[in-house]
Amino acid sequence: MLKYKYILFDLDGTVSESAGGIRASLEHAIDELNMPKPCLDDYTLYIGPPLIDTFMKVCKYPESVAKEGVELYRKYYDEKGKYINKLYDGIKDVLTALKSEGARLAVCSSKYEAFAKEIVDILGVSDLFDAVCGSALDGSRKDKKDLIPYAVSSLGGTIEADRDAVVMLGDTCFDARGAAQCGVDFVGVEYGYGDVEAMKAEGAKLFARSAHDILPLLSV
Repeated sequence: MLKYKYILFDLDGTVSESAGGIRASLEHAIDELNMPKPCLDDYTLYIGPPLIDTFMKVCKYPESVAKEGVELYRKYYDEKGKYINKLYDGIKDVLTALKSEGARLAVCSSKYEAFAKEIVDILGVSDLFDAVCGSALDGSRKDKKDLIPYAVSSLGGTIEADRDAVVMLGDTCFDARGAAQCGVDFVGVEYGYGDVEAMKAEGAKLFARSAHDILPLLSV
């Protein structure tokens, strides 16, 4: 029996193995801006945080340049980057099992919502999610503390009334921090792009080493 009614999944690094497309889109945007390119070998720096933060904090660009970078990234990602995606091994079985148990499932990603929906469709798991929730085009709703209540509402609940019935799954400290800020449970996945110690620093205690380990952590 499941502990939770509302189960929220981060997308990149939790459901989707997507680093290649994200890096290619980021590098393209930087080349188009003709700006200095930071080393992008460490995926933990830019997979997970909001895109505008990547351009401002990782690339060290001023806000005006960062906003242009976001638009260039989105254009390239829409044309090419989003297709460089695949499901993590075992994740479809997990989603199927959770649905069969009556859980309400949502993607809860800081990625632009239209892109998130397209990727879920490309991955072939649209029918397994009851909602796909992401950031707005104007950059709002980019932090997990804002996305989590939005996702719960999209599933038919409220964060105020259903907090104990909600769990967030993700691979980064941003996911763990958002869950803590919203007062909901969190399960970290070790197979993604984030750092386990960084998640622990945000209060994370439960971790799945692979997708196959998720289901027992969500069950009574």
